Amino acid sequence: MNAAHTPVMLQEVLEALAPQDGERFIDGTFGAGGYARGLLEAAECSVLGIDRDPAAIARGEAMAGAYDGRLQMARGTFGDLDGIADALGFAPVNGIALDLGVSSMQLDEAARGFSFRHDGPLDMRMGGEAQGGPTAADIVNETTVTDLVRILKDYGEERRARTVAQAIDAAREAAPITRTRQLAEIVERAIGSRGKPERIHPATRTFQALRIAVNDELGELECGLVAAERALAADGRLAVVSFHSLEDRLVKQFLTQRSGARPHPSRHVPDMPQGPAPTFEIGSRGAKSPREDETRQNPRARSARLRAARRTAAPVWEVRP
Repeated sequence: MNAAHTPVMLQEVLEALAPQDGERFIDGTFGAGGYARGLLEAAECSVLGIDRDPAAIARGEAMAGAYDGRLQMARGTFGDLDGIADALGFAPVNGIALDLGVSSMQLDEAARGFSFRHDGPLDMRMGGEAQGGPTAADIVNETTVTDLVRILKDYGEERRARTVAQAIDAAREAAPITRTRQLAEIVERAIGSRGKPERIHPATRTFQALRIAVNDELGELECGLVAAERALAADGRLAVVSFHSLEDRLVKQFLTQRSGARPHPSRHVPDMPQGPAPTFEIGSRGAKSPREDETRQNPRARSARLRAARRTAAPVWEVRP
């Protein structure tokens, strides 16, 4: 399998999920089906694949025939994975895998507009046209400079957000910004490399920010973590692979909160009242990184971080994260 079809940190995800015969799993970000295939081949288990991308659903349906009815597909978002599983009679489940990255096939397909390596329409909707809602071009051309600055700072952690937003504003006054390379060139001209070699293209953070905004990725992640808490049976396993600090921070905060982890006590601070019973147990502190041999073979895995936890028998928390 080449890098375009290699699921990131597959071995580590399978170790965290520990599939057994007769168990049920959700691959909440099906993509090319790498995690689902790994689970189905590791044990005589069943997998529900969820994706908002019609192309991913078609791939899954084509793949399902090889697994004697143990794979079924559902179109939707992983933020609603508990509702989808309930509707299909698939809940509760023994494990959930979430790969939060954009699939390599989406990145490599110019018409999807996720990457400036190939010129294409500035779209970035993970669900394509069927998803509806604003495209990246809509945001770039219609959002105020103030809101553009906020998007670039909050979602792209772009230090020169105002410079980029002002450059976009000036360019769109002359003509609408509709192509990926058109936007990348605007950003590159605005901030460049300032004479220093850059590890990433100057437009990378801008593209990340727009993609997150278009797909509400952080809001979807918050909903998905709560949905996983609802859908997992006692002793069920959760494995989440993230690709940038914003996602990883959300996952870390959720699992820290839901595991009942608390700051080290201080004699200067009174004891705080106990909250609800922990719904997750974290096996090892900190996130796992990909092995060196994996990053050599698949450079896109370099930024991946895996966090895993095990569901307790405690009731679902009533409050949202």
